[in-house]
Amino acid sequence: MSQVAELLQALKRELRAKGVTYREVAEFLELSENSVKRLFAERSFSIARLEKVCDLLGLELSDLVQIMVEGRESITMLTEDQEREMVGNTKLLLVAICVFNHWQFEQILAEYRFTQTELTQLLAKLDRLRIIELLPLNRFKLVVDKNFTWRTNGPIQRYFQKYAQPEFLDAKFLREDEALIFTNGYLSESSRLSMLRQLKRLSVEFNRLHEEDGSLPLSQRQGTSLMLAFRAWDFSVFSKLKRVG
Repeated sequence: MSQVAELLQALKRELRAKGVTYREVAEFLELSENSVKRLFAERSFSIARLEKVCDLLGLELSDLVQIMVEGRESITMLTEDQEREMVGNTKLLLVAICVFNHWQFEQILAEYRFTQTELTQLLAKLDRLRIIELLPLNRFKLVVDKNFTWRTNGPIQRYFQKYAQPEFLDAKFLREDEALIFTNGYLSESSRLSMLRQLKRLSVEFNRLHEEDGSLPLSQRQGTSLMLAFRAWDFSVFSKLKRVG
């Protein structure tokens, strides 16, 4: 939904909430009721007329914009088709990842080979997906729900499992600030559930630090990934040697 459509939806909600009819709006604007309905249907309100209707409601135009923003329902995940569109457009996916990592317009432009127009168009797509809200002067803010996640086994998760996961694991993990830990044992169901809860808490802590560090300059942050995997499992090479029956 475009921002104009959203703004007019917010205006309609305010009219209903305050019991103001189209006829009253028409009289205030010195138009016919049909003309007012057409303005809404065609989304052809001028700023001057919008301000007049706001006056009728006892609002400033800025108040209506705020009502529109507050009325947006934050999304917790994209649809399958939206994720598929993002996977099919590497540049769009890259910009989305940058946005989630608290990059600003100038930082993305300085780091990657985008023209200003191209980056603006990509951000406009993220705005239409309701991941960000575009603001004046090439600014934007993240508007997804704090619990936003990629779809389980969705296009983006499958994309990263196929391409990013092998590349991520293709390292020696010898530096002091990195680790690869693989351990194996036989655990009861209650112990497995206990481990799973602890891993989820670790994931929450990672996300907390990510948000906390988001206010730091980009020069003080570095792309960092945490991969957690846990399940009851037997190595197939060994399983082939088990007795049958």
